[in-house]
Amino acid sequence: MLTLIAAFERALVAEENASAHTVRNYVSDLRQFHSFLRERGFGLDDGGRDVLPERVDHLALRAFLTDLLRRHRKSSVGRKLSSTKGFFRFLLRRNVIASDPSAGIATPKKDQQLPVHLTVDDMFRLLDAPAKDTPAGLRDRAILEVIYSCGVRVSELVGLDWEDIDGGLELVRVRGKGGKERLVPIGQKAVAAVDRYRERIAELCPRRLRDERAVFLNRHGARLTTRSVARLVDYYVVASGIATKASPHALRHSFATHLLSAGADLRAIQELLGHSSLSTTQKYTHVNLDQLMSVYDKAHPRA
Repeated sequence: MLTLIAAFERALVAEENASAHTVRNYVSDLRQFHSFLRERGFGLDDGGRDVLPERVDHLALRAFLTDLLRRHRKSSVGRKLSSTKGFFRFLLRRNVIASDPSAGIATPKKDQQLPVHLTVDDMFRLLDAPAKDTPAGLRDRAILEVIYSCGVRVSELVGLDWEDIDGGLELVRVRGKGGKERLVPIGQKAVAAVDRYRERIAELCPRRLRDERAVFLNRHGARLTTRSVARLVDYYVVASGIATKASPHALRHSFATHLLSAGADLRAIQELLGHSSLSTTQKYTHVNLDQLMSVYDKAHPRA
């Protein structure tokens, strides 16, 4: 089975153009599934040494899901089920199995969770937290400004190259999930923050060491990682005295929340965020509830 998981991994990259993050998660989920099957004795070969996918049935999958639901949130279980479904569909296409044991197994209904976001005042405090007179501070200000101005995912942020930013047209080319590209506007304040950072980038890391294409670099001249950005956001959230625990994704949520509250169209926000489905974007409609209640109370004759 491990050999087939490796083949599925190669197919995800070559045929599906899946992101490195997606591939890593799918492979991790499938290895966890393989370990579970071996430990519980599902689908083993005659020698009891390895799992044969053609011997795995829907009962083994249901046992796996039951075990996961005891220890994980439904959203995580749903992703792991999606990984196994994708794997068995791959095996079916390759004629490794005669039938798909995951067919008909429903994904657990996700718990409704509202996205964490900052208020406008807290967002402005966060944007003003990094130092204005050091190269690292200017870089961090530019990072925060770009996330909030463009609503990009942190993986999209660290993947930005200088050629992707057109300060004159105030547009950024973003490479999103599945290799899809989109153009998003970037505000003047974010453009100015990026320009100030670029002027001092030589002080952050020597030219002979740095990646000339990448926008956001560490002190060694290499492209920043998503984890590094998460750490610096954590640092500035604490430094600015914000009570809400906010991640880079929370800044993306704040971008969408503040646009919607100001009257932006939901479909426009969908395009800006790079969501393939409007249902993904609709979770932001919760933020207008207080505003809607206020309007209702003021305008409805029987309120």
